Amino acid sequence: CFSFRKGKTPRRPPPKKPSSNQKDPVGVYCRVRPLGAEDEECCIEVISSSTIQLHAPEGFKTNRNGEYKETQCSFKKVFGVSVSQMELFEYVAKPLVDDLIHGKNGLLFTYGVTGSGKTFTMTGSPGQGGLLPRSLDMIFNTIGPYQAKRYVFKTDDKNGMDVQSEVDALLERQRRENNLPAPKATPSRQKLDPEIADMIKPEEAYKAGGVDEDSSYSIFVSYIEIYNNYIYDLLEENQEDAIKPKPPQSKILREDQNHNMYVSGCMEVEVKSAEEAFQVFWRGQKKRKIANTRLNRESSRSHSVFIIKLAQAPLDADGDNILQDKSQVNVSQLCLVDLAGSERTGRTGAEGTRIREAGNINQSLLTLRTCIEILRENQMCGTNKMVPYRDSKVTHLFKNYFDGEGKVKMVVCVNPKADDYEETLLVMRFAEMTQEVEIARPVDRPICGFTPGRRNRNQAFKEELSRKLEERGGPVDRDVPSVITHLVHSLPPLPSSELTDPHDDITLPRLIETLQSRHRIRQMMIDEYNKAANMMKSMLQELDSNLISKDNFIHEQNGKLFEKDKVIQTNKAEIERLEKKTKMQEHKIDILQKTTKIYEDDKRSLRQELETREQRLHRELSEKRRMEQRMHGVVSDTQHKWEKECERRVNAMQLEMQNKLWVKDEKLKQLKAITQPQPQPQRPSREERLPAKRSASPSPVPTATPVRPLHRRSRSAGGEKWVDHKPASSLDLGTVLQPVIPNAIQVSAPSEKALSKCDRYVLTHQEVASDGEIQTKLIKGEVIKTRGGGQAVQFTDIETLKQELTTVSSRKRKSSEGTPASGDRADGAWTDVETRCSVAVEMRAGSNMGPGFEHHGITKRRKP
Repeated sequence: CFSFRKGKTPRRPPPKKPSSNQKDPVGVYCRVRPLGAEDEECCIEVISSSTIQLHAPEGFKTNRNGEYKETQCSFKKVFGVSVSQMELFEYVAKPLVDDLIHGKNGLLFTYGVTGSGKTFTMTGSPGQGGLLPRSLDMIFNTIGPYQAKRYVFKTDDKNGMDVQSEVDALLERQRRENNLPAPKATPSRQKLDPEIADMIKPEEAYKAGGVDEDSSYSIFVSYIEIYNNYIYDLLEENQEDAIKPKPPQSKILREDQNHNMYVSGCMEVEVKSAEEAFQVFWRGQKKRKIANTRLNRESSRSHSVFIIKLAQAPLDADGDNILQDKSQVNVSQLCLVDLAGSERTGRTGAEGTRIREAGNINQSLLTLRTCIEILRENQMCGTNKMVPYRDSKVTHLFKNYFDGEGKVKMVVCVNPKADDYEETLLVMRFAEMTQEVEIARPVDRPICGFTPGRRNRNQAFKEELSRKLEERGGPVDRDVPSVITHLVHSLPPLPSSELTDPHDDITLPRLIETLQSRHRIRQMMIDEYNKAANMMKSMLQELDSNLISKDNFIHEQNGKLFEKDKVIQTNKAEIERLEKKTKMQEHKIDILQKTTKIYEDDKRSLRQELETREQRLHRELSEKRRMEQRMHGVVSDTQHKWEKECERRVNAMQLEMQNKLWVKDEKLKQLKAITQPQPQPQRPSREERLPAKRSASPSPVPTATPVRPLHRRSRSAGGEKWVDHKPASSLDLGTVLQPVIPNAIQVSAPSEKALSKCDRYVLTHQEVASDGEIQTKLIKGEVIKTRGGGQAVQFTDIETLKQELTTVSSRKRKSSEGTPASGDRADGAWTDVETRCSVAVEMRAGSNMGPGFEHHGITKRRKP
């Protein structure tokens, strides 16, 4: 049965309203890395310990005066190219480690352009350890003697801390060791990775002062990365499958009961030494996303966050065990963040996935800059704008630090080469702006009410007890010789036995008393000796029995060991077989990867070819559409042109045929005049000279050739049977040209009987036109049968008959000689019937001629 007690979460009760003197600005430090080559152009100069100057490189855009613009930037501390890692740690990270040991939170992150030395500053190299390994070394140098047993502190899934007794912790450790086949991490310095061995020299070790000796401590570390705005646990152990590896699962951010942000489901490892902690860090570092770009051979493609969590609880009043009180457990943490560098894809030559990575990196850094700008504006201008922490996982995770949960420090890494001048200038401006943001100072944790010095007193008591036991050599067997020695030295000395007088009654009784006393002492010594001998004998017998039982146990253990050796040999053989199989699978995987790469290249080339062909096809289709539109326009123009030409030719042909017909009529009249003499014609009266009113059907649509253009009859003339509907109110106009409809049934009102016998229908409608004359409309239609057995009329055509009266402009008769065909019609032009033709207007359903389109007859030319 296990009994756990839940400890406190990292958040402490904040002050009600921190005043202006309870705020500290963000500490911004600048570090300049050395140039890659001596002949490269440098654009940064360190002026003082807190100021640097940026020089615009040659060929860069100048200001309006034509001079190169120089920019100076000031920071809390500037570290030149000659500053060592130890000096940087002493100024930047050491105060944060001191605050961590004293129960305060801290955030330290590196910021800069890609290839500016951020990862080297944070991690370092063998012999030149960075901020992270030096922080771990200082922590364990300080709390090493005061660490609690493993599993005394336990993390829960809600950003809290549980505490249990040492007995429960021992049982927990045995249970975990039985469940796990073998520990993967070892604190042994000899088995460290050679890439991380000897990161810190012994003479460079630091140790914090003022540590609370009456408390027990325990360190938990976790390591995450933020890649493409997704959080991944770098310490999570996935099941390795060579055939189909399982992708890592992203984690989500949650808020605990004290409104602190944490990564849910993140693995937190308890470590007991700096070597073990750095081994855990290096195990996660190997899983971090890096790539080779044009500017950096090992460019970080994600933001990494290494979290060091320190749990501490006071000892009880005796100074022996941890106090089992959850209200006294305090948790502080230090976050070391290595931000990915901002970059321009045009310079890095990024393609595909790298472009997406660079976009997410720049977007997260832009969100960080936006949050800093709004915080600065709220503090300087007194506004209360909402800070968009949730726009990025980086800012959302560290929201509590900017709200006053700990100190914030930033190391700006810059590369002095001229190619990075523009990006470096933007970084400098952001860093200077960050210095103006103030963070609320965290409050101190409450002090336990027990008497200080409990651990030292308990330790002194234990040492004195062990010393006394060692001096006595045990509770029983060492007491007997001491008593015997004391008794031997306490034997009474023999008195003088010289007799001078036979009646001496003093010397002999004194001698007898002394001998009796010595006899008693001797008898007591014999009894003590026998008692010690018997006790020794019993102890020897007990030791013999224990030795026999130990021999039996050793024999039994040897048998078990022999069986274990057999199992080990079997496991070794199985391991060799699995290693061979693994090598074979790796070889197959290499082949499959090469094949996959070939297929991907083919797929990429085919996709590009397909895209090229699609683009070509789209161009051809668009060209074809443009050509079709152009040809359609040309065809329509040509068709319209030929329609006009055909109309012109038809009109010319009609005029020519009319002229020929007029010539034949004249010849026939002359022949009749020769053969049959006629009386002298009298001059007609004025009434006779007026043209007769008659109607004529108009010519068909100009696009079709007319059969008889001068004497075209009504469309009502046909072989079908018609229903001629003439209302009783219709008037007889007495015109010459009247529509004649054969096979027609004339009715004044249509009836179903009349409609059932006919195929066509015509309605005669009269109305007064705009000029005061009466015009007649013939509305034509077809009779169709309905589903119900009746008849319906569908109108298809409308024919309009209109008559005009031409007035004579002069009483004097004018001859037709020399009169043009066009112009005002004189009375001489109306002397025969053909020239006094009426005007007929026709409109059909679907025709392009409206009621206003007039078709006039053509006047014959008279013989000169």
